[in-house]
Amino acid sequence: IQELIWKIKPDLIIETGVAHGGSIILSASILEMIGGNGKVIGIDVDIRKHNRKEIEKHKLFKRITLLEGSSIDPSIIQKVKQLSRDKKKILVFLDSNHSFSHVFSELQLYSPLVSLGSYIVVFDTVIENIPKENRSWGRGDSPMTAVRKFLLSNKNFIVDKKLEDKMLITVAPGGFLMRVK
Repeated sequence: IQELIWKIKPDLIIETGVAHGGSIILSASILEMIGGNGKVIGIDVDIRKHNRKEIEKHKLFKRITLLEGSSIDPSIIQKVKQLSRDKKKILVFLDSNHSFSHVFSELQLYSPLVSLGSYIVVFDTVIENIPKENRSWGRGDSPMTAVRKFLLSNKNFIVDKKLEDKMLITVAPGGFLMRVK
């Protein structure tokens, strides 16, 4: 992810799934090193009060906008579109609800925002290969199944295997989608 952000040098990174805020802080820190005015939008259905407090007091919060709500909610999508309207290079990380239907909706909603040569990274595609345990999603209902269906109908993106091949282990096999058209 660090290498990808450094290579793209995005004006905006959109991240679905905030949890404790580690990935949005990582993204903001790399944008800070790059310089310029790059921003991060972090979206989560539930940004816990103590997590929000820690994120907001971080010195890089100046680069972060937190949106609380579902990443596929029309009002959240509208806010993201407003925040991204003047941005030239946009990178998207999808890491929220891991069900097929949710990730497929995210792919359809956020893919038009991704700039040519940039990426949507779909995390946890590896779930497709892990036995289902105590969760509602799993084999056949995962980020990977959403990626596969999305790529069947959207020829603007390809799986970038070069990034994946650099790593020995990844939680996102087949999930590095580069915009080529």
